[in-house]
Amino acid sequence: MRRIFSTLFKVFAALFILSLIAAAVVYFFLAPKLPDTQTLKQTQFQIPLRIYSSEGGLMAEFGEKRRIPVEYQDIPAQMIDAFLAAEDDRFYQHPGVDYQGIIRAVYSLLMTGEKTQGGSTITMQVARNFFLTSEKTYLRKLNEIILALEMEQVLTKEEILALYLNKIYLGNRAYGVGAAANVYYGRPLSELTLPEMAMIAGLPKAPSRFNPIANPERAMIRRNYVLRRMWEVGYISEQEYHEASQAPVSATYHGREIEVYAPYVAEMVRTRLIDEYGEDIYTSGFNVYTTIRGEHQKAANRALQTALLEYDRRHGYRGPVAEIELEDNISEDSLTEKLSSYDTIGPLKPAIVTAINDESATIYIKNLGYETLTLGSMKWAQKKLSTNSRGAVPKKVGDVMQPGHIIRVENRDKESWQLAQLPEAEGALVALAPHDGAVTALSGGFDYFHNKFNRVTQSRRQPGSGFKPFIYSAALEKGYTAASIINDAPVVFDDPGLENVWRPENYSGKFFGPTRLREALIHSRNLVSIRLLRDIGADYAVEYAKRFGFDDTMLHKNLSLALGSGNAAPWDMATAYAALANGGFKIEPYLIQRVESATGEVVFQASPKTVCETCQLTEVEMDNASFSVAERIMTPQNNYLMNTLLRDVVRYGTGRKAMSLGRNDLAGKTGTTNDQLDAWFNGFHPELVAVSWVGFDRPRSLGRYETGGRAALPMWIDFMEVALQGLPEAPLEQPVDMVTVRIDPETGLLAQPGDTDAIYETFREDTVPDEVAPSTGTGYAGDNGSAPVIELF
Repeated sequence: MRRIFSTLFKVFAALFILSLIAAAVVYFFLAPKLPDTQTLKQTQFQIPLRIYSSEGGLMAEFGEKRRIPVEYQDIPAQMIDAFLAAEDDRFYQHPGVDYQGIIRAVYSLLMTGEKTQGGSTITMQVARNFFLTSEKTYLRKLNEIILALEMEQVLTKEEILALYLNKIYLGNRAYGVGAAANVYYGRPLSELTLPEMAMIAGLPKAPSRFNPIANPERAMIRRNYVLRRMWEVGYISEQEYHEASQAPVSATYHGREIEVYAPYVAEMVRTRLIDEYGEDIYTSGFNVYTTIRGEHQKAANRALQTALLEYDRRHGYRGPVAEIELEDNISEDSLTEKLSSYDTIGPLKPAIVTAINDESATIYIKNLGYETLTLGSMKWAQKKLSTNSRGAVPKKVGDVMQPGHIIRVENRDKESWQLAQLPEAEGALVALAPHDGAVTALSGGFDYFHNKFNRVTQSRRQPGSGFKPFIYSAALEKGYTAASIINDAPVVFDDPGLENVWRPENYSGKFFGPTRLREALIHSRNLVSIRLLRDIGADYAVEYAKRFGFDDTMLHKNLSLALGSGNAAPWDMATAYAALANGGFKIEPYLIQRVESATGEVVFQASPKTVCETCQLTEVEMDNASFSVAERIMTPQNNYLMNTLLRDVVRYGTGRKAMSLGRNDLAGKTGTTNDQLDAWFNGFHPELVAVSWVGFDRPRSLGRYETGGRAALPMWIDFMEVALQGLPEAPLEQPVDMVTVRIDPETGLLAQPGDTDAIYETFREDTVPDEVAPSTGTGYAGDNGSAPVIELF
């Protein structure tokens, strides 16, 4: 017997020595090929790119993985206990590899012949998640063991747990416990209850199978298993276990809500970051803070959509989106299925007409259920016959719709639904702070996810009369005054720069004779602008316009430029008008205020060109300043005169609808191109510039009366009504070297003493008229020859 024991002892000793030798050989063979576990000390988790408004409202999130990294000390103790009980209750006792667990796994393999996941400690899972694949092979398991042993030499237990709890996949794109708490419960870790922590701790084993949203029954079984393990190993009391086990499944999906809807802005920012930093932006955890103001952006979205819907209503109803056959007693599930291919676009929701009578229709709205449309909500729906004509006003619901029609509806007043249709025309609105170019709102179309084309930056259109202020400013620079008289009369041009003989006329088709420049701009007189441009020269005007940021290759160097025949994007118009608003300085619009890394380090900080009229900084001060001083491109006198002209456009001219805002500090200019292809309003307050545009992406007429004042100005007004709330009236301060005198409105000359028709006009000191208007006659050319009517042709 002793010999047998001796033999067995020698065999086991030999096997033990051979095992040690084999383990050593495996280690020295595999270890050099494995990653360096020291790199875990500088681990950077894959965190999505997040874009925020200037106030910190979430605008967009880019990246496949949702992750909210948390420090170990910020993880509740019960959350850690729950994971240890579920995954590795001997975590603090083993050196990274739990030999008891491995023995159990080997025994299971011998008994069943199948490889299992058993035996993996939390440390081994960290090794696998960071360095290895999840395939089940003996080689991977050996690599896992070696890496786990090495990790325990370079990291503390707490560091390993922090890596694990921030890395582990927990379903619904949530990686780590911070993201899981937000996704399933909409709360931070510190606010979770014991059963909620246990629910999350049960997910690593099978995130889909035990998902509390998709499989609440299985999830509860798994959660209760975790709670029982916590009780068995002494982490919670029996009473806590029983109470937590009775709690219902309360998880629901909590996507991080978009707080400021600005998808066109988000895409601009994403594209810029890709150019600067490459594809790593999706995983490096950048937080981008833009210049967008939340309330401004919301107002811009509403204003643009409202303006386009109103335009569309004025031109009639084009009919249903589609027509389908409805079965008798059709179920809501079937109705939902029939609407499955129709998405909500902007504020417009798809619906099916299920029944009608003369006064109302019953509709089923996708994801909302049954609602009622009254005849009054569809009175606007006269049949569209052409761009400029509509059919009769509907007298009963059947004149507009029938059961089986798929339509779109909107909830305009949040109480009742109205018939609507997707606008064919498109629009754009951009607003910026003129003192430094910070963009506060930008909407590039009716709905980004329906059409991603950004009309603020990508659409170059004729600015129409919105370009006239730059012609007028150039003329003031050449010595003209607001009182200069130019004849508004018919003229025919045979200009070599134009293909055919050109017979321009005013929008009204009328001619008004000798006209002061102020009156001409107020009423947007085309012939005055053309004569003015002919005198100062198109080449000079183009060079002058370049100061304001216009691309000279997009401007026509012929007389049609006076009517805005070049091309410019709303972004360009806002840039140019900013100089008019800020005292005459060139700024550059910008969207990104700063970019922070996942750790809060500032990676990029904007340094915009900023208006600073009194700045006299030394070179050292300029180097240390967080901004650069904007270049002056207009004299203060020229800028002041242009402001008075454009304020009068709003008070008395084509922009007078803006007076509905009840302010006297607004200025701007409408823009309408030939055949109403484009409608603009370019306007400003000293603290805010906004440009609105309406047109078709493939240019065609908006309709006979769709001018800038009708189609685009209402959008601007709706936006400014919100954006200017709380801003006091801003008086216009007159610069030095200017004189205000009484003039004769007919001649532009100094008024006779006692002339009751005289008006006040402001001049640069060197351009004040030196003649007095004649006391008899109208002062027109031909009466006595003394009136300064400028006849250029």
